[in-house]
Amino acid sequence: MKLLVTGGAGFIGSNFIHYWIKNHAADQIINLDKLTYAGNLENLKAIENNSNYIFVKGDITDRKLVNKLTQGIDYIVHFAAESHVDRSIMDPREFVNTNIVGTFALLEAARAAGVKRFHHISSDEVFGQLELNTQEKFTENTPYNPRSPYAASKAASDHLVKSYFHTYSLPITITNCGNNFGPFMFPEKLIPLAITNLLEGKKVPVYGDGKNVRDWIYVADHCRAIDFVLKKGIAGQTYCVGGMTNDISNLEVVKKIISNLKMSNDLIEFVKDRKGHDRRYALDWKKIKLELGWQPLHDFEYYLAQTVKWYQENTRWWKNVKNQDYRGYYNKQYQHR
Repeated sequence: MKLLVTGGAGFIGSNFIHYWIKNHAADQIINLDKLTYAGNLENLKAIENNSNYIFVKGDITDRKLVNKLTQGIDYIVHFAAESHVDRSIMDPREFVNTNIVGTFALLEAARAAGVKRFHHISSDEVFGQLELNTQEKFTENTPYNPRSPYAASKAASDHLVKSYFHTYSLPITITNCGNNFGPFMFPEKLIPLAITNLLEGKKVPVYGDGKNVRDWIYVADHCRAIDFVLKKGIAGQTYCVGGMTNDISNLEVVKKIISNLKMSNDLIEFVKDRKGHDRRYALDWKKIKLELGWQPLHDFEYYLAQTVKWYQENTRWWKNVKNQDYRGYYNKQYQHR
């Protein structure tokens, strides 16, 4: 089997490549990544010399390159995306270009090459938001209602992917996942931001009242879910992939991290809320459980402790990431207003 993985130097993509090589050692992987600020080849240092792994630096909007790389590919696993909501609010242009135009280029290449499966990684954010303190959850049939430029660009790419199944019979699948966390996660997102700030002796910024709720999923569980979908999933289908059974607010998440590190809640700093900040996400992942037999291996608390431990043991990795460019973004995003 030969796979083209887009965005494989990013957080989820690099974890997927590690997972796939470990569990499917005979398969070949081509990793196409532009190496933007969130792409980091240090994530793949352990397997960079593997004979079944090739890295190609390039842009998914480069149709000539994408067409060339897609020849002879069995599966395309499409992670490459601009993914941070805050950055999409600052400047949405790259989100439209990468997430929509880039996905279109890949779909055209996949159609021409006759790939066996085009798997598209999407987000629960395309569905909009839910109310706090309700039992309502997103399902595969929830109407799309994106509320940020990031979510809108992912929703558009989802629709493109689905259209290629209905119009061209391209064998596609989609996973709409919750908020991933775990090793190699760029520290602009809540969990690694909180952990690394605390390890640096800094306060943790929490938007608004901190009551916003996310559906958290450990990245290795997400990688397993993609494997299940590629092996057992039905072409043309979407699968929601979540990790939670009970709501946990962002403030509770930060407090759990602080408790894990045996620090004080005085290190929490409430900051002005994000524009259009979605209040609650929750995913109903019964379909992938009942139809494909997938479910998370452990609970949130176990995985959170494992994640804290990873950042404690990999100080050099995240200190290199929190460089001058990162600090410039951080100061701009969390300045007192």
